[in-house]
Amino acid sequence: MTSAEPAGPLEVGLLAPGRPGGRVEAETGDGAYLKALLDAEAALTRAQAGLGLVPPAAAAAVDAAARAPRFDARALALASGGGNPVIPLVGELRRAVGAEHAGSVHRGATSQDIMDTATMLVATRVRTLILAELDRVAAALAELAAAHRATPMAGRTLTQQAVPTTFGLKAAGWRSLVLDARDRLSALNLPAQLGGAAGTLAAFTASAGGPDTVFALVDRFAAETGLDAPALPWHVLRTPIAELGAALALTAGALGKFAADVLVLGRTELAEVRQTDGAGGSSAMPHKANPVDAALIAAAARQLPALASVLYGSMVAEDERPAGAWHAEWLPLREALRLTGTAAALAAHLAETLRPRPERMSANLELTRGLIVSERLVEVLEELLGAQAARSVLTAAARAAEQGGTTLAEALGQLPEISGLIDAGTLTPERLGELTDPAAYLGVAAELTDRALTRAAAGAVQKDEGDV
Repeated sequence: MTSAEPAGPLEVGLLAPGRPGGRVEAETGDGAYLKALLDAEAALTRAQAGLGLVPPAAAAAVDAAARAPRFDARALALASGGGNPVIPLVGELRRAVGAEHAGSVHRGATSQDIMDTATMLVATRVRTLILAELDRVAAALAELAAAHRATPMAGRTLTQQAVPTTFGLKAAGWRSLVLDARDRLSALNLPAQLGGAAGTLAAFTASAGGPDTVFALVDRFAAETGLDAPALPWHVLRTPIAELGAALALTAGALGKFAADVLVLGRTELAEVRQTDGAGGSSAMPHKANPVDAALIAAAARQLPALASVLYGSMVAEDERPAGAWHAEWLPLREALRLTGTAAALAAHLAETLRPRPERMSANLELTRGLIVSERLVEVLEELLGAQAARSVLTAAARAAEQGGTTLAEALGQLPEISGLIDAGTLTPERLGELTDPAAYLGVAAELTDRALTRAAAGAVQKDEGDV
């Protein structure tokens, strides 16, 4: 193909592996935004008709005409010389409705009313998808946590083995983050927007009359869209957008933590987890089974903070309608919705197909030959030998174990200070073996897991034991 030849559609998801074909793609594409814009226009006319402000026939005509397939999204984009697609869309919708009811289209509204409302419609539709996927993630992680509440594995800090933990506690931690994100996302206020040219609703007062009818129109418009009713027009009060961006970033970050751990634990050298379905191949190395789901989740999580920062920056919106701040939100917010929705779907699949490998966890616990429980031995030996002597003995035993290829218990038993304790009956070989057994030093990891699993997502309905 030469540079002069057309490359095909402008955007088909070539650089967004994991998204094409999914429901989140359909709900965030230009077609979805066009549908949301038309839904907002139709809802406004229905709300006005319900209050007797426009004829019922006008609402019916707008409903019939406001069908996305009737409009050319590309043509609207090319005609958006006014800085947003609502302006040409209103003209096209009026022509589609016909002269009799054209005056009832977009009556009293400003472009930002429709654009913001459409954005909230897209957001709430995508949120429904994300919440469903987060429920799947949480359910799968709960099963893993319960099944492996006492499965020992190495806890690692600053990349090194620290003290033992359990896989169940790790999975419970992943689930806790997912529930945090779900609770915040589900609690968001996603309001409709209706304020008119400068947020005073002045254009509606001529037809609506007093304030009560104007306020009733706002509430009815929100109800027609299925969105929350706004307390004030929020043209320059961008809390809903900023909070949505923050919740999406939190969600992606929670899923990213899960993915980051899977990427590390699934390395060839550790091999403590594996995905039973969905691993990707390599173009050069036939033996590889790449952790594609986790990699794409991690990639999304790394992008969300930057996108959210743009949305936060757009809160600095001057006057009663901003120039540039509002426009800057559109693409970052759509990408944030797309990335988070894709990450949630991938995470659900990853959680449901992730299989821990306890035998590998056990083998890796033995790599330090007992040194991973040195914290426990410090406390016990300090009581028997005193603080300074205990640390000297442990340092010498650790060095001997590393150099001689023996276990920490064997190295300790060869030191006169410890053999003296054994001869005196103060310390038995069995007790020494228990003290250096990683599986015997798990703290309350299992109980912490049980405690974490009692938590349900906010607003979620837990099944009774008798439910099928």
